[in-house]
Amino acid sequence: MRSIWNGAISFGLVSIPIKLVNATESHTVSFRQIHTEDGGRIRYRKVCELEDREVTQGEIGKGYEDADGSIIPITDEDLAHLPLPTARTIDIVAFVPADRIDPLQMEHAYYLAASGAPAAKPYTLLREALKRSRRVAIAKFALRGRERLGMLRVVDDVIAMHGLLWPDEIRAPQGVAPDADVTVRDKELDLADALMDTLGEVDLEDLHDEYREALEEVIAAKASGEAPPEAPEPARGGKVLDLMAALENSVRAARESRGEEAEVRHLAPRESEPASAGRARKAGTAAGKSASAAKKTTAKKSASASAKKTASKPKSSKTAKKTAAAAGGGTSTAKKAAAKKPAARTASRKRTA
Repeated sequence: MRSIWNGAISFGLVSIPIKLVNATESHTVSFRQIHTEDGGRIRYRKVCELEDREVTQGEIGKGYEDADGSIIPITDEDLAHLPLPTARTIDIVAFVPADRIDPLQMEHAYYLAASGAPAAKPYTLLREALKRSRRVAIAKFALRGRERLGMLRVVDDVIAMHGLLWPDEIRAPQGVAPDADVTVRDKELDLADALMDTLGEVDLEDLHDEYREALEEVIAAKASGEAPPEAPEPARGGKVLDLMAALENSVRAARESRGEEAEVRHLAPRESEPASAGRARKAGTAAGKSASAAKKTTAKKSASASAKKTASKPKSSKTAKKTAAAAGGGTSTAKKAAAKKPAARTASRKRTA
């Protein structure tokens, strides 16, 4: 790997010659600007605004723009003579526990390689000291025109350095947290814990950039004259109205994807429930509908039978009247008996009262 900086690590009175190597690389697919009408490249030319002509890279230097708009030229010689002890030195100033470093401060990562055979012994000494102490080294170094803060730690058998932001470069998170007064119930925390346990851990080596892969497929298809692959339908999202339901369904889905039982306490069927739960719920609904239909049929039959019996009663009453009329004098006797019945009922009610 090509080194981007040569210097030394200052470890007390020990000096370790090293080379700085980039520890990361970018795999981002880059694009060029083109003219949409004919596909021609769009390029930027560096033009001197005083002479109104294009200049070469060798004619370009550095300058600082003052408040009044005037330019103060700064040469590489000026930068080389900066009164900094860290101009070519990674100066270790302290050793602290690794958890003292806020991940918000971390920037680019570098590998520190021993420069030459004489550097192997002090390099190994510093590496083993960091391992045994389980601490990291805080250092200052100058790179790309400014002094920076760094953290040295051991990765396998190599000393790695993370560039750190200065503490005053970290913005305070004021006004970012929700202003509303929210109460989280124990059941919601239990479901969140269950979801975290179900998802479990992941091997970072298994993760990859799916966006870059899809973009490469589109580029390959267009290069070969084929139609680009169609995008899948986006997942239908919406507002989470019921947090408990969302957590329950998330735990259920995560367990099913891992081949585990999807039973979760206090679960109620929701719109987003799994297909198996939906089928069971539909089967129960169908059974209820069948039972309801059977009850309605039985009730209809009973009502029909009662109607038939009621319809047959007037016929027997007419027959009785005809028989009483044929016997003669029966009608007056029946009227007297009917008149006595209301009186008897009234007396009975009074005794009861």
